[in-house]
Amino acid sequence: MRKVGLTDYENFAKAVLKEVKSKPISFEVFSDDFAEMRRQALKIHEWQDNVYVKIPITNTSSESSVPLIERLAGEGVKLNITAMLTPRQVTAVVAVLDPSIPSILSVFAGRIADTGVDPSPIMKESLAIVRALPNAELLWASVREVLNVFQAAACGCHIVTVPHDILKNSSNSAAKTLTSSRSIRFGCSTRTRSLLASKSSG
Repeated sequence: MRKVGLTDYENFAKAVLKEVKSKPISFEVFSDDFAEMRRQALKIHEWQDNVYVKIPITNTSSESSVPLIERLAGEGVKLNITAMLTPRQVTAVVAVLDPSIPSILSVFAGRIADTGVDPSPIMKESLAIVRALPNAELLWASVREVLNVFQAAACGCHIVTVPHDILKNSSNSAAKTLTSSRSIRFGCSTRTRSLLASKSSG
């Protein structure tokens, strides 16, 4: 937020939501304290029906957020569980989510690849786990290059978040090939959505 000069997150979010009225959009909590995370999550949840609340799988002390995730799911909050790196984390989250409530499980495939490990097998395994929840979707996060978009589609991921510069570099024909042959949605970060909101709504 500081990098783009934003000082009021709530006002920024509500300005974006005036343009993005129906498509799923996620806003993240900022606290490292679980009680404060819950307070923020419940507030964000009230902003609009299409809002998902992003909760990191751990705080900065590496303490698991799973108990908080379970509580928020029980309170009817649509969640986007973020910063996951392993199928074990995905399994723990799937076990506590409410199957009737839409949710997104974001695995940071790009960060996995940064360690020299091919993320595709991990994403495929994660997808098999996520399929236990009828309203859950797997998101390929931390795209580093256009190739990752095709890898996400090949793995069967429901969503891939693409930075704006990479989205610009992907050709229209490539995007059409993906969207016509595979069921995958393109997403972008909240910061990027602020740039796009004035061009499209809903």
